[in-house]
Amino acid sequence: MEQLPLWGPSTDEDPRPKPFLARPAKLRLLITVKAAPNPSARYGETVCVGALGMDPPWTGWIRLYPVHYRDLDDDGKFHKYDIIHVEALPARQDQRRESWKPIVDTITTERHIASRQSRRNLLDPLVEDSMCRLNKQARDDPSARSIALVRVADISALQVKRHSGWSAEDRKKIAGYLNQLDLLEPAERSPLQAPRFTGAYRYRCADRHCRGHQQTLWDWEFVALQRRLEQLTDAEAAEQLRNKFLTQLCAADRDVAFYVGNQAARPQSFSIGGVYAPRRPTARYRLHVNR
Repeated sequence: MEQLPLWGPSTDEDPRPKPFLARPAKLRLLITVKAAPNPSARYGETVCVGALGMDPPWTGWIRLYPVHYRDLDDDGKFHKYDIIHVEALPARQDQRRESWKPIVDTITTERHIASRQSRRNLLDPLVEDSMCRLNKQARDDPSARSIALVRVADISALQVKRHSGWSAEDRKKIAGYLNQLDLLEPAERSPLQAPRFTGAYRYRCADRHCRGHQQTLWDWEFVALQRRLEQLTDAEAAEQLRNKFLTQLCAADRDVAFYVGNQAARPQSFSIGGVYAPRRPTARYRLHVNR
């Protein structure tokens, strides 16, 4: 079925108003973002998921939250660029129009889209040029668009720094959840570990008036790679992260765009949930990256 692009490269239209539903809707989604897990008082840890609605009437960008991913059974676990089915309701306590609350035990995976050209056919029509415009819209209206795929004109740095560890509030959430499990489910459960590093891109979007952006990277894959590099020194691991997420993913032969989303509590604050970086079929232009 043909994807109906909700926000193309130059549209200024607002997303549709959040619907009021008496019963859950059945969504068919292409997973585009799986953010790194964060502490949760209720679930121990939760993941925010970004996706593209594939079938009318639920097309366009959709956010699923909360997803307690570690507790999903094998049939429910999914990966980036999987097509999944899930029942969900619009998140009534979240003013962002794209936010839905999933019924996680209804998640099933249909298939994985491995073809890069198939991904481009779905996602390229949604790439837009201006992060600057998104920021302005969010400052003016907290219910403005909160998810987008933004083209990158040039990247000046990927800053990789040591994570300071979970805050006292986050540690309290994790401990409280584990204490509940001790009473209800005696099986041992390891607490969520803080990432070793944080990452942030400094870049300019393709808006000709852009003066630059700095946004934190919350990609699941960025944190997962850190786990695999735990035997390396900080300097060696940071270099490997920059090699993967800057030198390789943002190479000159790729069309780079960032999946961006904002926070419910601070709608004017956007972060990067993942990198969209298909190889360029022709040398239309070359992305400038400072190594």
